[in-house]
Amino acid sequence: MQTEFSLAQLGDPDIAASEKILRACVHCGFCTATCPTYVLLGDELDSPRGRIYLIKNMLEQAGAKRRQRVPAETVKHIDRCLSCLACMTTCPSGVHYMHLVDHGRRHIERHYRRPLRERLLRWLLGRVLTRPGRLRVALHMARLAKPFAGLAPRPLRPLLELAPRRVPAASPIYWIEVFPAEGERRMRVALLAGCAQQVLAPEINLATIRLLNRHGCEVVIAPGSGCCGALMHHLGDEAPALAQARANIDAWEKWEKAREADGGLDAVVANASGCGTMLKDYGFLFRTDPEYAEKAARLAGLARDVSEVVAELGLRPPSGAAPALRVAYHSACSLQHGQGIEHAPKALLAAAGFTVLDVPEGHLCCGSAGTYNLLQPELAGALRERKLANLALTRADLVAAGNIGCMTQLAGDAPLPVVHTAELLDWATGGPVPKGLTQPRGQPGR
Repeated sequence: MQTEFSLAQLGDPDIAASEKILRACVHCGFCTATCPTYVLLGDELDSPRGRIYLIKNMLEQAGAKRRQRVPAETVKHIDRCLSCLACMTTCPSGVHYMHLVDHGRRHIERHYRRPLRERLLRWLLGRVLTRPGRLRVALHMARLAKPFAGLAPRPLRPLLELAPRRVPAASPIYWIEVFPAEGERRMRVALLAGCAQQVLAPEINLATIRLLNRHGCEVVIAPGSGCCGALMHHLGDEAPALAQARANIDAWEKWEKAREADGGLDAVVANASGCGTMLKDYGFLFRTDPEYAEKAARLAGLARDVSEVVAELGLRPPSGAAPALRVAYHSACSLQHGQGIEHAPKALLAAAGFTVLDVPEGHLCCGSAGTYNLLQPELAGALRERKLANLALTRADLVAAGNIGCMTQLAGDAPLPVVHTAELLDWATGGPVPKGLTQPRGQPGR
């Protein structure tokens, strides 16, 4: 794709990076076949190729000498992007759409004045969902308001509908720093405890710790680590997103320095695939920061999904406690497209004794996509119904997924239980029955 950036514009590292991405695009259109919004709407501007044109024009017109206002039409189509990254898996030219659309969103937040209602909702999501204490309070309030969701202002209805009817009690593990390995220590890993997941489904982190300990991993929850920054980052709110990322980098570096004599971390583990994708991108995000560039690149290199670590260690033989259930594996977009991990979770589930079933149209997003189901509820709802219909076709006993966002999106209306992959692997190798299989069907924590 030909670009027309000035030399002055190309002096901006973000513009320079985006210009290389734009030039890689050859207009082939392969991306349109796997783009969920294009499949639903059939609008070229709601395809990756269309959005690439919109972002190109928007950035080119934003020269230093002419402060160009961002058109509302451009904002509408970029807001509709799920950042599922299916286009990156499909693209034969290696167009790094993720970095381009992230840049586009940052530019929009800097140069476009959203309506007050939108600004308030986005501010609320960014400052509540990423803070476990605030989220817990908000969920208790939403639980009380849930019966009156139809009377609430329209932008708040999706929040109330997705809120669980019961908020799980806070887990005590977040006050424990080190969980020792069982037997000989084979690895030491830091677990990203996350933000929303530890409130909505604390059992996922508990299962992850048990699973890793059982396979010889010492698990560390470093004080000061928390939200990965992905939620704010995808809202285009750059400063708080980078602040959250720096807090994690500082927390893990401080923990390692305090124990230099005993060795450092072998990996930083995420069990929410959206967080894992963000962690693995820290090196790019801080590439121009002289203080954090090297540290961020190193930690990005240590980042692993929990399935990668268990696959590397080798799954223990199943204990026989878990029955040979038929499991429909829902491959989260951030795992299969964002991190390129699709085989490992399915291979582990099969090794654990489950019959693993592929879901038709498994490349299409379920509609969760971080805060997308709250900001674009109509499109998210259509994608959820499509995904649920495809899950039903598998005739499985349950659904396995590796991302809390997908689990929350699907569980409320799913005809079968939705359980985290780590919970199933924990159960199969000696852990307890996953909570999602012992309670009435519904959302995590319901």
